[in-house]
Amino acid sequence: MAQASREPESVCPIVESIEQLGSEWRLLVLHALQDGEQRFTELKRSTDANARTLSRVLDDLEETGFVERRLEEAAPVATYYSLTPKGQSLCPVFGEIEAWADEWLDA
Repeated sequence: MAQASREPESVCPIVESIEQLGSEWRLLVLHALQDGEQRFTELKRSTDANARTLSRVLDDLEETGFVERRLEEAAPVATYYSLTPKGQSLCPVFGEIEAWADEWLDA
């Protein structure tokens, strides 16, 4: 008699979280926005991402509810990005990861 394959009842919440946070670029942008609202050009400079990558990442983060965009139409036109409450809830997590890295990762 063949065993029926069983699917796990629930996926590990850590794996689900990592999948939603995604790439290194997403983490860099979220980390950069901890200090408050930034213009696209400021984020580009602070993350070292090219414009296409940054634009894609910001769209993804906005779609998943981590980041909100504000367009200022007064001259010069500028787009600002900031963390939503969902994004802000990651700030203590980044702090813990930094503390762990300081202790355990070789510089």
